[in-house]
Amino acid sequence: MRAALFQMTSGIDPAANADALAAAVAEAKAGGAAMLFVPEMAGLLDSDRARSAAHVVAEADDPVLARVCEAAAAAGLWVHIGSLALAGGDGGRRVNRGFVIDDGGAIRARYDKMHLFDVDLPSGESWRESAAYAPGAGPVTVATPWGVLGLSICYDLRFPDLYRALTDAGATMLAVPAAFTVPTGQAHWHVLLRARAIEAGAFVIAAAQAGTHQDGRRTYGHSLVVDPWGAVVLDAGERPGLAYADIDPAQAAAVRARVPAIRHRRAIGPVTAA
Repeated sequence: MRAALFQMTSGIDPAANADALAAAVAEAKAGGAAMLFVPEMAGLLDSDRARSAAHVVAEADDPVLARVCEAAAAAGLWVHIGSLALAGGDGGRRVNRGFVIDDGGAIRARYDKMHLFDVDLPSGESWRESAAYAPGAGPVTVATPWGVLGLSICYDLRFPDLYRALTDAGATMLAVPAAFTVPTGQAHWHVLLRARAIEAGAFVIAAAQAGTHQDGRRTYGHSLVVDPWGAVVLDAGERPGLAYADIDPAQAAAVRARVPAIRHRRAIGPVTAA
């Protein structure tokens, strides 16, 4: 399966982001891709909650989602929208929701980000995702023509139990769309993605935001594809645009036979304090 990853610098105008996404769908199809992966917050990336409020609508009314579904159907291409900011979370909060769309334009799966990014970084950056977003309820997998895809979003990457659940449910590919900050990306992005691939014996496909955005934030880029042995087979660097990687679904089974760690998993009981 040829995967296309769209490294974006999403901005504060959903219409412009939708145009970029639709163009990427057509370009990915022309480039021979079977599935396109795009980052977290692909339709709107704006840290100003008051300004962005007018653009945050329910899933049924979201113009970016509708545009991508139409583009996927026209191109005959599967698309993973890493996430969109949508209304509908508890307490009046938003949800950070990813979608898998098939080559007929139908939504096959939805996943709401479970782990929310509430941190204070040494750089002075402070993020409180939980102030605006409600967490998702649980893990999600989806069957594709190339195997079972496990869904996650950005900060989820730091919680290996999620990926254990996804691979226990049959996932051989793991999607990790992201908008990683530059400091955390430089320190942790590559090593965490490689670790998740090695632990799972699975392909990790991580489409990322990159560059300086209209709201002033900077994101790390380096969209990656990591194979089940932990080798980086694609690093898109720091510039926006499409990049491609060829994925052999049989490689996951071969690696898991070589190092059968998944079969050796055991339930972990209470810790004994000595």
